[in-house]
Amino acid sequence: MRILQRYFFVSILQAVAFALAALLGLQAFFDLTGELPVVGKNGYGMEHAALYMLAMMPQHVNEVLPVAALIGTIYTMAQFASTSEFTIMRASSMSTRMAAGMVGKVGLVLVVLAFIFGELITPRLAPLAEKLRLMGRGATVSSEFKSGMWTKDIIKSEGMTGEVLGTRFFNVREVRSDGKLADVKLYDFDIRFRLRTLTYAKSAVFSGKNTWILSDVTENIFSNPALAVEGAEATLANNFGQETGAVEIKQYASKELISEITPRILSVSRSDPERMSAIELAVYTRHLQENKQETERFKIAFWKKLFDPMAILVLMALALPFAYLHTRAGGVSLKIFIGIMIGVSFLLVNTLFSHIGVLSALPAFLTALMPSLLYLMLALGALYWVERH
Repeated sequence: MRILQRYFFVSILQAVAFALAALLGLQAFFDLTGELPVVGKNGYGMEHAALYMLAMMPQHVNEVLPVAALIGTIYTMAQFASTSEFTIMRASSMSTRMAAGMVGKVGLVLVVLAFIFGELITPRLAPLAEKLRLMGRGATVSSEFKSGMWTKDIIKSEGMTGEVLGTRFFNVREVRSDGKLADVKLYDFDIRFRLRTLTYAKSAVFSGKNTWILSDVTENIFSNPALAVEGAEATLANNFGQETGAVEIKQYASKELISEITPRILSVSRSDPERMSAIELAVYTRHLQENKQETERFKIAFWKKLFDPMAILVLMALALPFAYLHTRAGGVSLKIFIGIMIGVSFLLVNTLFSHIGVLSALPAFLTALMPSLLYLMLALGALYWVERH
């Protein structure tokens, strides 16, 4: 059985590698053509577009590896069927369970490879791809709002610790490729959602340890003695009113700001969750929860990071029934075409459930797991059918 396992291992991995190379070549072509409109602008040359294409490759490996595993396994199983090798293996007492175990061992290697790309390589190259993308587009922050990028922070009495004093909203007009922020506005609200401070800074640079150095700062401080009344004597108007008794304006050449917001959180907030590791997604989701912001999209992305590599095993199990179909049931090319259609349908269903999960009340882990469960039932049904027939 060791010789047979090695034969399965080598045959399937060779076919998967070929399918993966073809799919990555197609993705690389799309990435390169997508960058051509900005080549020649802002010092962005063809070499930068090629580097961006290479930086995106690990993410694409993680995306297309399940489909490549499906196509490669179907090709191998179809070849075994066309040459009657699988028939001889079955006649030599190899059961369906043994064949599934051999295919599964190959699949585990691919699952580990998917985790390596998804958790170690892609998150480290994603910042480079983001910098190159910003460079080609004039270093303007990626945001769905014309006013720039927005994020939220909690104000605490001792910087990162202590009593919660209120909420701060960050507005960044531009994030440059070197990580420097331009045109920064900070809106500080107290615990009763009254605007206390409006700060404008021409630029901001992160100096480490949750500290930003703001430059050319103008600070508007809103105060009203009536609003300072707290406790049982405070009226409803005093608790929630925004009547301003005085506005004090201060200017600084530079000023320190201690905040939970870091360059990594800023980059995450404008990045595709698919480029983040599971650890980064967990940290950012906790940050959003603490600030009472929507987290469902990132929760789904977190669970997909865990479950999607396991889909490789499901799709390879779905390829196993093709070994039972002889040449008269369709040539190798037809079976590969069917495999491609199954792979595309899996990607579509996976994406569909991600959107359904954001819009519905389904738990995030169930949203991420459901496509794999559906195709696992399809694989088990197909194996049962070929065994009976």
